[in-house]
Amino acid sequence: MAAPRSAGRRRDAALRMAESRLEGLLAIATDAIISVDQDQRIIFFNRGAEILFGYHASEVLGQPLDLLLPSGCVEAHQQHVRQFAAAPEQSRFMDRRPGVLGRRKDGAEFPAEASITKLAQDGETCFTAVVRDIAERLHVERELQRQLERQAALHTIDLAISSSLDLRITLSVLLDQVVTQLHVDAAAVLVLSPVNQRLEYAGGRGFRTRLIEGSSILLGAGYAGRAALQRRILQVPHLLQTEPEFLRQELARAEGFVGYCCAPLVTRGQVKGVLEVYHRTPQAIDAAWLDFLQSLGGQAAIAIDNLSLYDSLQRSNIDLRLAYDATLEGWVRAMDMRDRETEGHSQRVADLTVRLARAMGMREEALVHVRRGALLHDIGKMAVPDEILHKPGPLTEEEWEIIRRHPQWAYDFLSGISYLRPALDIPYCHHERWDGMGYPRRLKGEDIPLDARLFAIVDVWDALRSDRTYRAAWPEAQVREHLRSEAGTHLDPRGVETFLALDISSH
Repeated sequence: MAAPRSAGRRRDAALRMAESRLEGLLAIATDAIISVDQDQRIIFFNRGAEILFGYHASEVLGQPLDLLLPSGCVEAHQQHVRQFAAAPEQSRFMDRRPGVLGRRKDGAEFPAEASITKLAQDGETCFTAVVRDIAERLHVERELQRQLERQAALHTIDLAISSSLDLRITLSVLLDQVVTQLHVDAAAVLVLSPVNQRLEYAGGRGFRTRLIEGSSILLGAGYAGRAALQRRILQVPHLLQTEPEFLRQELARAEGFVGYCCAPLVTRGQVKGVLEVYHRTPQAIDAAWLDFLQSLGGQAAIAIDNLSLYDSLQRSNIDLRLAYDATLEGWVRAMDMRDRETEGHSQRVADLTVRLARAMGMREEALVHVRRGALLHDIGKMAVPDEILHKPGPLTEEEWEIIRRHPQWAYDFLSGISYLRPALDIPYCHHERWDGMGYPRRLKGEDIPLDARLFAIVDVWDALRSDRTYRAAWPEAQVREHLRSEAGTHLDPRGVETFLALDISSH
């Protein structure tokens, strides 16, 4: 019998040693470890718990766990414990509770994460919790989330800049992001006018009145003018105490603003304006906030600069197009001066051909080429000798052969000018016929370019409605009947039908 008793003593000694080691490990663990009995009174409080909660173990042992909880969390905690205690046996090992609150000895509350186990012993259920302060982790997570949101905001603004040519739309998107991401009450963009060197209102968000819309500040004057001139952010935490530095005191009072900050909008070394932000309650501003404000200001500057470049390019294109058209009209006048009999003919047929092309459903962007082609339809006759062009009597077959070359000469002349290539169809093909008997290529039907087919109708109309040295102008009714008779042979039938449906009596 001695051997079994000896073995039992060794097992008891080993168990006591294991328990002692476990208690030692629990005592020195850096996490807070707290055990409570079934009445929720503290029965174990390690060194980590002393550091986290600020109590010495002797102060809390035997005390209710409520001592370590904010008063608003006690009822919820007790309900949770009851549910956990009643849970099936397999649920006894761990119950993780993220986002709970703890209360230190000095009354300060902190966010915590608790992992709880339960153990039934001698008919009683005890609970042990490992508690960690997660305030720093939550701060890092919030900071990361804020950075992601700000990156998304900058991306949204980038998309607006790249997809819209309307500054109002782009500034609207930008100002929405400014108010949302910087948590301010209102924001405005003032654009620098190069004409009078004043910062003028261009867009705003969050204002209760329309007073901001009257903003017009001389460069260098007030906070906004100084921020633009000195190219630096200016921060004013107490706006109404800064008279007369803030030039719009009526705005500040009417809106209830207490704080203000403005950032210069600078891109490619040029100041484009300022971004202003306002708040109605005091706001803590850190370096990250100011950096993001500067980033938003950079986006606004890019948007303004892009639209400014686009407007300049548009104006240049308009000027260039006007110069092109003036050149063409100069050529037309030169042709009319050479052939007085057809003076004004080119302008008339150009206007009427555009009307007919539009009625036939041609795209608006194509009509500019229709007009140019109509103006230049006889440009090839510049190569026809005067003695043939102005011959008072009938032409010989050889002279007619020269006349019939003028579409090819027009092609040779205009095809080398890139901006006139889309207008070549009329000068090159306006003498082709629907029945294929025209020149220079004997094209037939719809093989003839549409604009050339339409021009041929207008050309016949204007020629017969105009006086010539060898005949008087035909009456309108006679010309209409002539066009109908030529439909399907000389002229496009559908084009003739559409043309005669137009109001063309004055032409």
